[in-house]
Amino acid sequence: MTEKLSDIARKTVLEPLIADGWTVDEDRDAISKTYKFDDFTEAFGWMTRAALWAEKWDHHPEWSNVYNKVEVTLTTHDVGGLSSLDAKLARKLDTL
Repeated sequence: MTEKLSDIARKTVLEPLIADGWTVDEDRDAISKTYKFDDFTEAFGWMTRAALWAEKWDHHPEWSNVYNKVEVTLTTHDVGGLSSLDAKLARKLDTL
């Protein structure tokens, strides 16, 4: 079962993500990032690849797409905040 990140784990896990452009929303206990692409086709292709990983790991992002921009928010609703699944998916999204 997935658990909410502890204070110690949170610092270790989130620092590298923040360095890579993720921001923390303390009110929601979530992380967010905006990805920008050359055009809609690139953005949609990235979303398709991301969706395959999200489905494989049964952890789905909150996201929206407008033309070449994809805004992503990650939080684990089942635990009421950030979990290791959010960090795992964030790292994967950054590599796609």
